Amino acid sequence: MGGWEDLARTLLQLVVAFALGIPIGWVRERHHGVGPGLRTYPLLSLGACGFLVVGQSAFTDDPNAQARVFQGLVSGIGFLGAGAIIKGRAEVHGHAAAVSLWVTVCVGAAAAYGLYLLAAFLSATTLVALRLLRPFKLLGEEAEQDPGEFG
Repeated sequence: MGGWEDLARTLLQLVVAFALGIPIGWVRERHHGVGPGLRTYPLLSLGACGFLVVGQSAFTDDPNAQARVFQGLVSGIGFLGAGAIIKGRAEVHGHAAAVSLWVTVCVGAAAAYGLYLLAAFLSATTLVALRLLRPFKLLGEEAEQDPGEFG
């Protein structure tokens, strides 16, 4: 492949990563209203994709170096996710934010490797977990608060 083809492929990877991060950020922003949201998630996916594309380009003949870039990305997002978890007096909040940040990095990673169907599937299933499963979580919380009604 030549210069223009490589550029087009890279731009496609970045656009897909950014676009598939938007719905996750939108759900977090609209339905949760706190923590990372509409700007953070697409940028996180874009950044993950960008780091891995740079790693692939800079270390074309060294798969071990590419693996270290990937490993650093996964480790780094672990620290970011840990920062999203907030511990209160008797409860801990932010697990969904932390995990959705982690999955969003995987969306960007999948796009970086041209695994667009996997990236779309990860984005879609994250939306399902964040939005469609939320009523079941709330039902469980109500049962814990009032065991007589649901128990």
